[in-house]
Amino acid sequence: MYKGIESGITDIGYAHVYYTPGRFSVSEGAGLPIGLPSGWVGAHVAFDFYNKYQPKEWNKVKLLSIHLNAPSMLITKKPVRKLEDLKGLTIRAPGVPGEIISALGGTPAPTPMMETYDALAKGVIQGVWAPYETLKTFRFAEVTKYVTECWQTGAGFNFFLAMNKNSYKKLPRDLQLLVDVMAGEYQERYALMWNEIEFTGKKFGLEKGMEYIELSDEEADKWVAAVEPVIANYTKMMVGKGFSESEVKGWVDFLRERIRYWTAKQIEYKIPSPVGPAGMRPEAYVIK
Repeated sequence: MYKGIESGITDIGYAHVYYTPGRFSVSEGAGLPIGLPSGWVGAHVAFDFYNKYQPKEWNKVKLLSIHLNAPSMLITKKPVRKLEDLKGLTIRAPGVPGEIISALGGTPAPTPMMETYDALAKGVIQGVWAPYETLKTFRFAEVTKYVTECWQTGAGFNFFLAMNKNSYKKLPRDLQLLVDVMAGEYQERYALMWNEIEFTGKKFGLEKGMEYIELSDEEADKWVAAVEPVIANYTKMMVGKGFSESEVKGWVDFLRERIRYWTAKQIEYKIPSPVGPAGMRPEAYVIK
């Protein structure tokens, strides 16, 4: 998709960075397991990161929008109530998500998303690392039975909407301005959309009789500790690409700070999410 946009095969395209691991190595850092609680927070965090650091990996296209979706969780055929339950399970997860699954004790599989339903139905894989919305959008609720709400290790998929630079330059100035304005408007619409469709997916799963498993604080702490090597490995990899260790750690610190900031904002704005800290759960906004 990205090469098609860059070369002009297509004017505008949409994908996420883990479809081509290594091409957007700086932006991949936004999807590390650092406690992303919601899609609304994720979209703002990814946008802030891009605006602050302006990764050179996007220089050959005009980036219109970038955002993380809601935190991925374990959607499985067998219950995963504790870390040890993941052992022996093959989970669909490409790129950094695959490293997260390995760190948690599972076996990652880079199954194309459009083939995941059949792979689950046939038992080729036993689960998928994905957010609630996929229970309906990809019908995973028809071929799985459980969701482990491990948002404490929350990591999203960094999606992007980009435009060919020459296609943009050929537009009259008034239409360029229109593209710029609408890109800004849809950055926020995406943030709200990724949050809202989580409820749709969760409701669909309930209708299909799925069980949702919440981790205790003690168990969640084990998961958070287990994925720390993923962050360390990312830092090591980026140092190998020529970045300084302090620079990469600065990215991670910035991402964590932005997660805290936008989580507080979501609670302040009373935008509920189906998972995350208690303050952003729907019950927090019920008038009693």
